[in-house]
Amino acid sequence: MLIDLKNLPDDSNFLKQLVVDLVRKIEQLEHQLSVLRRHQFGRSSEKIDSKGKVEGIGTVKEVSGNKNGHGRKTLPPELPRDRKEIDITKEQHKCDKCGAELEKIGEEISEILDYRPSSLFVRQIVRLKYACKECEETVVTAEMPQRLIDKGMPGEGLLAHILVSKYADHLPLHRLEGIFNRYGIEISRSTMCGWVGVCADLLSPIYDEMKKDVLKSKKIHTDDTPVPVQEKGLNKTRTGRLWVYVGDDAHPQDVFDYTPDRTKERPKNFLSGFKGNLQADAYTGYEETYRKGEITEVACWAHTRRKFYDARETDAAGAAVMLAFIGQLYKVEEEAKEKEMDSKARKESRQKESKPVLSEIRKYLDWQALNVLPKSPLGQAVSYTLSNWEALNRYTEDGDLDIDNTAAERALRTVAIGRKNWMFAGSDNGGVRAAVIYSLVSTCKRDGIDPFEYLRDVLERVSTHPARRIEELLPHRWKSLYGGGERDSPQV
Repeated sequence: MLIDLKNLPDDSNFLKQLVVDLVRKIEQLEHQLSVLRRHQFGRSSEKIDSKGKVEGIGTVKEVSGNKNGHGRKTLPPELPRDRKEIDITKEQHKCDKCGAELEKIGEEISEILDYRPSSLFVRQIVRLKYACKECEETVVTAEMPQRLIDKGMPGEGLLAHILVSKYADHLPLHRLEGIFNRYGIEISRSTMCGWVGVCADLLSPIYDEMKKDVLKSKKIHTDDTPVPVQEKGLNKTRTGRLWVYVGDDAHPQDVFDYTPDRTKERPKNFLSGFKGNLQADAYTGYEETYRKGEITEVACWAHTRRKFYDARETDAAGAAVMLAFIGQLYKVEEEAKEKEMDSKARKESRQKESKPVLSEIRKYLDWQALNVLPKSPLGQAVSYTLSNWEALNRYTEDGDLDIDNTAAERALRTVAIGRKNWMFAGSDNGGVRAAVIYSLVSTCKRDGIDPFEYLRDVLERVSTHPARRIEELLPHRWKSLYGGGERDSPQV
């Protein structure tokens, strides 16, 4: 609205309303500026008081010293070698022409670049070779074990290191490329990108099993975060989303889901078949999931508190009252945690201690709704809380529910940190691969598992592990079956 300051009307009511509108606009702009500054420079504490062929690096060397002719550079000779001999079978020791005993005449050595924490090494695959000296017609060499990447040189340890470095330690592939160069190893980022894709494909059956398991939870925490995605053929990005679904203690999975947009169909599709409590923010897209009545909404007091915290700069007194009330609710939760209360005791504590506080909060909100400007930051915080009041109170009815959705926010934090380094996903397929690996890495951290040890072991197993027993490779199941260092499959 344009105002001619030289020709203002004499109507006092008009002028009063004009001042009110201007003050309200100034408050809104100051609030938006404050929020943007925190988003840019970091929030202060809120406490008050693709599939396909992938080429590898290195060479396959034989005892004769002949190069294999593919133009790959040899692995540095100064790297330590870990020798593993593979013999032919007992039956193969007999010549199939004349029956005489075969004699060892040499060996074929294949070299795989592998990784131990803080060190690169070359793992030699030595296949023993036998020949018949009687008839000189039979030569038998031990078979080459199955490899994760056909004709590629990375071992499971190196692949696990790359995955953990990128998705847990937030190192983009171009930085890893430079790190390997310091070891005298040339691995291009495009090669590593291909390796990541192969690993994600191999790990997808475990990821699919994690999705099934998390949907069996009594409660699921969920949240989402934007992910810039490179637009194919164009020098720009668009916005995809990474969602996380955090299962309960009986189903300890942090499952990420990549989608190219944020439509309401995305959470609805993922949660299809789920019956239980969904702890989330008040995103309207979740409303479709609540429509059938099979999923119960549980709102987040941390999200609510944040809105009042952001309103302090325009109405410090009004916001401070609500922050103090919410602080009392969290004190009840802290005491329950300190006393290690079970579900029943936690519900009783909430009914006795939290319900009276919530009653006082409601009275205060109803009073504020009549006195505060609706479009002011405090007015919007009040409106948000009242509109979600039933869902915000639901946690007091069940000791298994949480007061807030910080479990999902905590799981998404690794994406937010990583995004500052890798900047954007190369494609929608890249987003899907990221969801698979983020799920495994995040769940390992949650279950107290070293993600490197888990991924190294599982990459070694996954190609030959029976599909009917794939649940054994879920991180928490793997920990109990294989986490102690046993590398053979359990007897069934």
